Amino acid sequence: MHPPGADTVLVRHGDLNTKSAHVKRQMEGLLVENVEALLADRVIPGDVQHRWNRPLIHTTEDAVAAATDAAAETFGVVSASACRTVSTEKAQILEALDEIARECYDGGTFAVDARRAYRELPYDSEDLAREGGTVIWEAVEDEFEPAVDLDDPDLTFGIEVREDATFLYLEQVSGPGGLPLGTQERVIALISGGIDSPVAAYELMRRGSPVIPVYVDLGAYGGVDHEARAMEAVRTLSKYAPNVDMPVYKVPGGETVDLLVREMENGRMLSLRRFFFRIAEELADRIDAHGIVTGEAVGQKSSQTIQNLGVTSRATDLPIHRPLLTRDKQDIVAQARKIGTFSQATINAGCNRVAPNRVETNARLEPLLENEPDDLFERAAAAAANAELVDP
Repeated sequence: MHPPGADTVLVRHGDLNTKSAHVKRQMEGLLVENVEALLADRVIPGDVQHRWNRPLIHTTEDAVAAATDAAAETFGVVSASACRTVSTEKAQILEALDEIARECYDGGTFAVDARRAYRELPYDSEDLAREGGTVIWEAVEDEFEPAVDLDDPDLTFGIEVREDATFLYLEQVSGPGGLPLGTQERVIALISGGIDSPVAAYELMRRGSPVIPVYVDLGAYGGVDHEARAMEAVRTLSKYAPNVDMPVYKVPGGETVDLLVREMENGRMLSLRRFFFRIAEELADRIDAHGIVTGEAVGQKSSQTIQNLGVTSRATDLPIHRPLLTRDKQDIVAQARKIGTFSQATINAGCNRVAPNRVETNARLEPLLENEPDDLFERAAAAAANAELVDP
């Protein structure tokens, strides 16, 4: 819900405020660019104004809800509010509150959240909240009996007074937080199309890192459904970053997977994981990426025990980022639903046939090296060299 006459979106960020003034201004600039890209991609009218601490989207009342939702899906944004803009004159603020209350407040409890960012005014936040509450009460008391609840109100009237304008709003739409995309270095994202890996990639994007998706074709052990869900996951992720190219490196891995299935029983899944990491390292060297992101979580699978993660990590010198490391599965599933990658992750695929009958939960590197193919890393290098760049 937004106030009558709302045609501006107030955009709030969080972690940017911990940066130096110079870095913060640069990051705010990227944030503005990313918001502009989302608006353009969704054909939402709006001009984004780069203001210190509070970027603004100037749009129309008809489009303000859509513009608010777009801002709230931009990495680095903590929340966004559709606002009605008035001057900093207290009389105009109270007059607007009266109109908003008559239009939008139809029962339940209310509160006034007033913030005065500009100190050179003849009133403070407490004055504004107290007088605003009185105006709201008097605006509706002939229709119903209003009630104030400062702890958990049904409706909050937000007031933010800046140096040159006052913004009035009724809700704050939560954003992903984090940092603007493009403020950190690129990373390789190993995308299987399952539930976990797209969420992990999203989390690195949320912290400012563009991701380079890599899909390893498992040959007969994957198939078209396995590939389809990976590509669909990348398409969904790319909607959050329409100004960033996200083609997929499709890497042929079927021959090596078949070899591991035929010749390895103990530690097969660990060697397969090491194969993937080495492919990622080879591609990272080629395209100047600085890490690998995976959807691994401690203990979620037999290959993801603490001991096994240590063994597989030693396949590469690159840092392996595991943003889901301590997350519960139900939490990951909930986030996959929220960001839109869950439905494609449930497409049936045959990759579970790679897993051996007996799992390894406490591997040691030396015995694993004795069992896995001597040329595993050479195979990874050859596979990476034959990677095909495809549009998802």
